[in-house]
Amino acid sequence: MRYPSLSHHGGHQTVTGSCHQLHLDAATSVLIDCGLAQGKDAATGKPSIAFDLSGIEALVLTHVHLDHVGRLPALFAAGYRGPILCSEPSAKLLPLVLEDAYKLSISDDPAEVSRYLAFVQARLQPLPFDHWHAVIERPGLTCRVRLRRAGHLLGSAYVECDVLESSSQQSARIVFSGDLGANDSAVLRPVEPPERADLLVLESTYGDRVHGARGERRDALEAIIDQALADHGTVLIPAFSLGRTQELLFDLEDILHRKALRQRGQAGPADDPLRVLDWAQLPIILDAPLAQRITQVYRELSAHWNVQASQRLQAGRAPLGFEQLISIDSHAQHRQVVNYLNSTGKPAIVIAGNGMCSGGRIVAYLKAMLGDPRHEVVFVGHQVQGTPGAVIRASAGAAGVVSVDLDGQLYEIRAKVCTVPGYSAHADQNGLVEFVTGMDRWPARIRLVHGDPPARHALAARLREVYAKKALAVEIE
Repeated sequence: MRYPSLSHHGGHQTVTGSCHQLHLDAATSVLIDCGLAQGKDAATGKPSIAFDLSGIEALVLTHVHLDHVGRLPALFAAGYRGPILCSEPSAKLLPLVLEDAYKLSISDDPAEVSRYLAFVQARLQPLPFDHWHAVIERPGLTCRVRLRRAGHLLGSAYVECDVLESSSQQSARIVFSGDLGANDSAVLRPVEPPERADLLVLESTYGDRVHGARGERRDALEAIIDQALADHGTVLIPAFSLGRTQELLFDLEDILHRKALRQRGQAGPADDPLRVLDWAQLPIILDAPLAQRITQVYRELSAHWNVQASQRLQAGRAPLGFEQLISIDSHAQHRQVVNYLNSTGKPAIVIAGNGMCSGGRIVAYLKAMLGDPRHEVVFVGHQVQGTPGAVIRASAGAAGVVSVDLDGQLYEIRAKVCTVPGYSAHADQNGLVEFVTGMDRWPARIRLVHGDPPARHALAARLREVYAKKALAVEIE
């Protein structure tokens, strides 16, 4: 076998469960991500490790979504005790994500959770962006890695691996894209492609789609909320705690800011019925404990925000902690808010977990409000087939009244339902192609992973077309 070589333990033919092993020689390797298969990709039974761990020198994490880190407990149980390399922001976020997942799927015993987090913390090695780090340096073999910003969520990185065999003096650069983000994020800095790659392992989640612009999603969100306020209703947004919620809060703060500028000096008399449309009185309720903790870390890591987001801070604005944002902590507070909104009919925007409506605090709001047409359910993310979220979203175009099963009981869907596109944290086909063509030297080999077959085939066809126009050869696997 020729080295370096690759083997895959998840995510190479599916959208979730990313786990890639870079073999440097017959006895030495590096692992890139160790994610959990989710949704239709998931197998029955507990997540497991079905590959040999001997010779794995390090685990490198591209980012902290569970489909890239969710098999860490299984990896530890199988005996892995090596370092975990990740970006500095990821090192702050990872314990929050792992703690929440551990409590939900393994144990919520405080002592056991603390031991687990201490075990993880002892192995974390945060790396600054854009600096080379030697993973292996020994006679005959050197491997260095460098993390570059991937724009998917705070701390996300693509990984450059330089491998040098001293005997032959031949070097190879293998690049793992991880998940790449769109370049119009409200918070994150844009992706800068690598200078080169001999082999590029490229995600293809949206290899067959093109997203709308971020400004379009914000305008759509504003129009939806205006309509809900006119109907004296509550807007319910099922929340994805990491990344999506923070982008939502940025957009909501920006809408509130612009509304305030427009309405300054234009308020009607006290008995004006249109005063109920005053956004300045509208509470934005974040009822998702994990999202709150992650949002706090986003605030603490503002040095990693993009220029536009940083300018808001410098102007005295608080994109993730504005005055109308109300965070709900305890379950008792959560119940009070649900009962208050249901009984008073006061307008509000509620962001509550979880994103698929399959559990979490959003379910209580749905049970209380789905049957009332004044209210609106707004989806900002993909809904996996078979989840309550998918049933609710599909009801928007259905004839007659549709019911959804929530905790074993059917609830009629009479509330308005809509989807705001543009909140995907993944690059679209154009962004993925730009990542490749932005290199000084285009890769001669590309391996497409992290995508369903139609997305992978569409992206492969587009890349071959681009290469052909430059009369360049490329091997796409």
